Amino acid sequence: MTEKLGDGRLIWIDLEMTGLDTDHDHILEIATIVTDAELNILAEGPELAIKQSLDTLESMDDWNRNQHTRSGLWRRSLEEGVGVAEAEARTLAFLGQWLSPRSSPMCGNSICQDRRFLHRQMPQLEKFFHYRNLDVSTIKELARRWAPQVLGGFTKHSAHTALSDVRDSIDELRHYRRHMAALAKD
Repeated sequence: MTEKLGDGRLIWIDLEMTGLDTDHDHILEIATIVTDAELNILAEGPELAIKQSLDTLESMDDWNRNQHTRSGLWRRSLEEGVGVAEAEARTLAFLGQWLSPRSSPMCGNSICQDRRFLHRQMPQLEKFFHYRNLDVSTIKELARRWAPQVLGGFTKHSAHTALSDVRDSIDELRHYRRHMAALAKD
């Protein structure tokens, strides 16, 4: 099964969730960025808090409760959150302006987890992506094993919001590209 990946544009995505269990937890926030093949940002999609009930938010574990309270996501979910279907539709409308369906892998950090949540809660959005993933976490694990000197030069600036995490993922891949390309020339 061969699919051409279009003009090389990449869709970067991050979700914030109430936890990691796709059977019980829920998406709290979604953000996307489209880059070109050289990782230059072409457009930022909507950064959307997803409406969840107070009961759902209160059922989160301590780490998630503290994190999402500090970032303001708890409040945003309750006060200005949109439904899952609306968030999916708005994200698809944005992506449709930049790419054709299945032309980009899903890009980000630990992206398989995001894909699992999308499959269950935003299936049309999950289907918009190519079946491949560009997972920066994989590159980090390879660097840890094969080029540990590369790891120390990158610091995440994330506020643990979906958009800041997407930006960090792009910056992290730029870092690995710059340093690993130099190693390959040696």
